[in-house]
Amino acid sequence: MEAEPQLYPVAGAVGAQGDEDQLGVPDGPEAPLDELVGAYPNYNEQEEERRYYRRKRLGVLTNVLAASAGGMLTYGVYLGLLQMQLILHYDETYREVKYGNMGLPDIDSKMLMGINVTPIVALLYTPVLIRFFGTKWMMFLAVGIYALFVSTNYWERYYTLVPSAVALGMAIVPLWASMGNYITRMAQKYYEYSHYKEQDEQGPQQRPPRGSHAPYLLVFQAIFYSFFHLSFACAQLPMIYFLNHYLYDLNHTLYKVQNCGTNSQGILTGFNKTVLRTLPRSRNLIVVESVLMAVAFLAMLLVLGLCGAAYRPTEEIDLRSVGWGNIFQLPFKHVRDFRLRHLVPFFIYSGFEVLFACTGLALGYGVCSVGLERLAYVLVAYSLGASAASALGLLGLWLPRPAPLVAGAGLHLLLTVSLFFWAPAPRVLQHIGVLYAVAVLWGVGSALNKTGLSTLLGILYEDKERQDFIFTIYHWWQAIAIFAVYLGSSLPMKAKLTVLLVTLVAAAASYLWMEQKLRRGVVPRQPRIPRPQHKVRGYRYLEEDNSDESDTEGERGGGRGDSAEEEARPAGPEPGPKPAVVCRRPCPYEQAQGGDGPEEQ
Repeated sequence: MEAEPQLYPVAGAVGAQGDEDQLGVPDGPEAPLDELVGAYPNYNEQEEERRYYRRKRLGVLTNVLAASAGGMLTYGVYLGLLQMQLILHYDETYREVKYGNMGLPDIDSKMLMGINVTPIVALLYTPVLIRFFGTKWMMFLAVGIYALFVSTNYWERYYTLVPSAVALGMAIVPLWASMGNYITRMAQKYYEYSHYKEQDEQGPQQRPPRGSHAPYLLVFQAIFYSFFHLSFACAQLPMIYFLNHYLYDLNHTLYKVQNCGTNSQGILTGFNKTVLRTLPRSRNLIVVESVLMAVAFLAMLLVLGLCGAAYRPTEEIDLRSVGWGNIFQLPFKHVRDFRLRHLVPFFIYSGFEVLFACTGLALGYGVCSVGLERLAYVLVAYSLGASAASALGLLGLWLPRPAPLVAGAGLHLLLTVSLFFWAPAPRVLQHIGVLYAVAVLWGVGSALNKTGLSTLLGILYEDKERQDFIFTIYHWWQAIAIFAVYLGSSLPMKAKLTVLLVTLVAAAASYLWMEQKLRRGVVPRQPRIPRPQHKVRGYRYLEEDNSDESDTEGERGGGRGDSAEEEARPAGPEPGPKPAVVCRRPCPYEQAQGGDGPEEQ
């Protein structure tokens, strides 16, 4: 098999004629200047263009993988640390020996309040922060706040835990809104780089066809949520490899528990106040927290080093230049759009079902019956099921658009109705296989829900000027739902299941009604995005003195600057001698000498 010839010959290589090439032109220092600085005779413009856009596409894939891995590590560290912290602080012996009368339960309640209550006001500042910092830097800043929350656990005091929890609550909605916006923008950029020839034919100002980026968006959202749902499994690693060695078995922790599942009340009523057989050494806790801190720092580096910008610099300027007052108002103005109003119940249910998986299902059905030492394995089953099922979102490439969302809602509907009639007995392990199966199936429904909602928003709202507003509204309603679950944590399990079921039915019906309206051709009412008002005189936005304008453009456009304000001159020959025709603008040196250049006579 012959070797493939090189696309470009090696510079300076000696051919068959010695120091001369095939045309007889000497090579090396004696070569003519045109041969050294001119265009290479074998330059293949199409091949170079193809290679350039292939590198661009690989860069987009790197951005998606880095953002997905950064989100997975960030959320995994946060959940793992919070879970370990709450279990340790729940134990009476640990509180008395380690911290005396400092009041850790009161600190934990205020910390949870800070995490769950602060996002209520996130709709007021999230779009402003994303436009001010930019999408990538908002992601980096929010991941850094998560790392700050991890670092404060080295010194557990009221003045460290509660302020960091409030800061974390402020960063929740900006982080996930910017993540959703970032993945959507990467899908649009991948389409541009894959169809660059069509973009050249249409012109740089021409928008691509509606829905053209949808296949890439489906793939990228499936990748992102495959990583994201793995964060629940990553969060259980400190529990499996560290904390489980210190826990009592279920016969001790569940000794006074009488009712589980649908008959339970609140969260683990009757659970033993001591769950630790031996207290972990402070040195071991510092090691675990240091590992978590290192992982959080790695997530920051991934976002900083491997995630590229979501917008071009000029696009970032345009997004900021619509006015900060307009940026503040636009999320509220989008309520006029009937599509968003119909999707609000699904946004709320999306927050309900995640919290139910982590608290209602994992605690009320899992820990209450099979013990605290198996909590990690229940959540790992949920995580792996959701991560694997995120690939089912790709079915949207072949099935109708409502298929993934309706399938996930139908699966959750069957599971919710089944949980109404299931009350596992405490301290009985015969039904543990059923528990794992329910956790996996619930994860499958969660994956279809999350992937379908994010993809749907990216398809319905393709304009880059409003994507950050849309994802802000989505994650803000999720945060409101999580806050509602936090307030209703003491309700009976049947009340929680009833709320979940009613919300699910309302969400599915409202979504199908929206699709029916779109099929009938009802036009949504979208708020107008104001045109950018550039108040700086940057080189790109000079109106009166365009330094990038050529002479031919100036002549064809009728001139700029003061000529636009001059009155129209009367027709006919002008009195007096005609001025000399100036072929070019004089340079600064000629202006300083008072002349008009070489054309002056």
